[in-house]
Amino acid sequence: MTGASALMAWPVILPLLGAVLALLVGRPAVRLIAGVTSVATLSASAVLAWEVAHRGVLRQSVGGWGVPLGIEWRADGLAVLMMLTIALVGSLTSVHALDHLPDREDREFLPLWLLVWCALNALVLSADAFNLYVTLELTTLGAVALIAVRRDLPGLDGGLRYLLFALPGSLCYLLGIALLYGAYAALDVGLLAERVQPGPVTWVAAALVTVGLCLKTPLFPLHVWLPPTYAGAPTPVTALLSALISKGSYYVLFRLWMEVFAPVMDAQVAQLLGLLGAAAVIWGSLLALLQPQLKRVVAYSSVAQIGYMFLVFPMATEDARAGAIYLVVSHAAAKASMFVAVGNIHQAVGITTLGGVQGLAGRMPFTFLALGLGGISLIGIPPSGGFIAKWLLLNASISTGQWWWGVVLLVGSLLAAAYVFRILRGSFLPLPEGVTVRAIPLGNELAPFALALIALVLGLVPWFPLGLLAVGAAR
Repeated sequence: MTGASALMAWPVILPLLGAVLALLVGRPAVRLIAGVTSVATLSASAVLAWEVAHRGVLRQSVGGWGVPLGIEWRADGLAVLMMLTIALVGSLTSVHALDHLPDREDREFLPLWLLVWCALNALVLSADAFNLYVTLELTTLGAVALIAVRRDLPGLDGGLRYLLFALPGSLCYLLGIALLYGAYAALDVGLLAERVQPGPVTWVAAALVTVGLCLKTPLFPLHVWLPPTYAGAPTPVTALLSALISKGSYYVLFRLWMEVFAPVMDAQVAQLLGLLGAAAVIWGSLLALLQPQLKRVVAYSSVAQIGYMFLVFPMATEDARAGAIYLVVSHAAAKASMFVAVGNIHQAVGITTLGGVQGLAGRMPFTFLALGLGGISLIGIPPSGGFIAKWLLLNASISTGQWWWGVVLLVGSLLAAAYVFRILRGSFLPLPEGVTVRAIPLGNELAPFALALIALVLGLVPWFPLGLLAVGAAR
């Protein structure tokens, strides 16, 4: 391998090798293999990010065949930032899974997660529209298996719901890409950006790709599978779904719109995506306020947070693009932290309602600190990654004269403060009589706290992620 190809290949190869080895060995060795693989993949991702930051965009033709016949990998700032997010959030969520899942589920969860990790890394590196489809499907199939890993009725129901919505999304995306290939004889994203012209074929292809990816992300009103799926899946799986797996489809949509479709699409289409995003912010936040179950509150807040990410399309400035991706990264850390914390509460007291948190802050300090810090990022209070993201989007709304998106940001933040307060308000009251708080492993307490710290650090040192995003960014 050349230097560039080795740097880009290892973040994909390592989790794949780890998954295969984990499937072949007994349970005691699975944890060791998963731990070593996680550290190695995180290290490989960090080295690649360092090289991109100092050398610029790296490219590699897979199998030695160049564009347009072959598939090209491209490591730019956006790709490596996503890769680092996947590595950090995925590793810390896996720590929680080790003591949260029973022995059999643990042995199945870790290889499946490593396979999904491999697919996600391959997805963010791919610069070929069809290869994006292949890696996205590998992620989807792995996610279905993860959701149903318990083999109970809620998990099987959630997995089936996810599959029934994801498959039509995949077919829409594939049909759209087939239309583009038939019209322009190219699948490479760079070549498509050069060749695509306004016209009925391009518009139909863009509509199919957008609808398909919005089904997978999911954007309002295509989000109906999300709450029951998140509620039925094991908590570590829900954290991975919300924080990372749903971001894969958004990443593909962001790439294709910013680099291929935006120059040839009518501005009204971008405004429609923004309106759907705004509706998701308000609708998801209001429903989060009405939920009696902790997990459903956090699940519906995901609908709202996804909505913010779609405000980038009508504005499409440099600040808006940076803000949307910064929101993806900070939301991944904050939402994983909150889901893992909710899992800790259920593990400790066996209660999943909002009233079940009463008096637990003193017994589970790191868990509730994680909930608070994660909530701060969702609200957008400084210093947090959520604040930086919303500030960039607010600047974009002002600079483009589209002040109404700024109103959506402010209203959404107020609603987020309301549902975060609902979660936390009873935790500092005295513990009710007769409630037994089971001890949970220290690693389970520290995992959500570490995830929440990532969301906090993103607000304290934004120059590194934003500088990395600028490497190879579309202008």
